[in-house]
Amino acid sequence: MSRVAIHAEAYAPVPADRVFGVLTDWPRHAEWMPFTRAEGGHEVGAELEAWTGVGPVGFLDTMVITEWLPGRRVVVRHTGKVVRGDAWFEVTQVGVGSRVLWVERVDLPFGVLGRVGWLVAGPVTRLFMRLGLRRLAALSEADG
Repeated sequence: MSRVAIHAEAYAPVPADRVFGVLTDWPRHAEWMPFTRAEGGHEVGAELEAWTGVGPVGFLDTMVITEWLPGRRVVVRHTGKVVRGDAWFEVTQVGVGSRVLWVERVDLPFGVLGRVGWLVAGPVTRLFMRLGLRRLAALSEADG
């Protein structure tokens, strides 16, 4: 099994607490992350579920929250059949705005085939992460 790391970040012209609030309002995930909807809890040990796909074609990403710092950081452990590994979001106050960082460290499935597939999936994943964070920033600003 191979582990890969990928990250994206964005700036939001609003306070970190507001961005974190939108970020962790799991049902609103679909408003900013393309092709994904989510639901779950808000404390260490709580479970999350995210469906990524179009219609019936996609996969269920199950997670457990392993760290929760209100307004600042949430860390999850991916526990699903397709996605395994760790991920976190950090929101840092920068002047009157904030910086949001999203990091994924995942174990690639399917051996050599997974590593080869990552050559295509990695850049596409980063593109969607960046797009999602830009949309999260805009949504957080509009919520003000």
